[in-house]
Amino acid sequence: MAPLDSARRWQGNRSRHLAVLLTTIAAALVVLPGVALAAPAAQQLAAADQALLDGVRLAGLWEMPAGQMAAEKGQSRAVREVGAEIARQHEELDRLTVEAANKLGATIPANPTAEQQGWLDEMKNANGARFDQIFVTRLRVAHGKIFPVIGAVRASTRNDVVRELANAANTFVGDHMDMLESTGLVRYAELPPAALPAPGNDGLLAAASANTGPQIGVSNTVIWAIFLGALGTGGFLTYRMFRRS
Repeated sequence: MAPLDSARRWQGNRSRHLAVLLTTIAAALVVLPGVALAAPAAQQLAAADQALLDGVRLAGLWEMPAGQMAAEKGQSRAVREVGAEIARQHEELDRLTVEAANKLGATIPANPTAEQQGWLDEMKNANGARFDQIFVTRLRVAHGKIFPVIGAVRASTRNDVVRELANAANTFVGDHMDMLESTGLVRYAELPPAALPAPGNDGLLAAASANTGPQIGVSNTVIWAIFLGALGTGGFLTYRMFRRS
């Protein structure tokens, strides 16, 4: 083989080895600790934030028709007035929830749950004083369950849109509990106890307080292992390249 061809072949091999080395080191630098790994917008929404969107949306999907029903068939004037106002306010809160979900690119429920639909059916089949009692009891219990969740998410969310929605929902739900209690039909002794999380509990309130959610990333140990492995590979290729030279 001619000296010129041999030199060109050697130069070509050296260039290829150098390219592999640079590519390997670049790949290692991409995953260095401290470099953010961007996640799609839908994956960046924390679990607690999504839970708030879902909970407020579901509340509106059954409490709006429940309030409308109370406005039409409530036996007492208080129940009729409270029902009409709750339906009106939930329409506004539902609009805010849909707007927030659209801004965040989040998917929210379109129909009430089977349990909530069962409550609506229960009200449809009731009349007079029995209807009034069912309406007040069902809505008061439901508001009592969502109220602490709203507060927990409001206290911990990192998302401005969710924080704004939580502020609005907190005001609406507090007002609704006051209105329901003004009917004189709330049976306080029968209300469920507060669902406070025990130490180490991973329930909804605990998750809301921690604002945990899907995390896109790799632990530092894994990152450094990949980085050092890449450097080792690069060093070995460099050694072979210059040894051949």
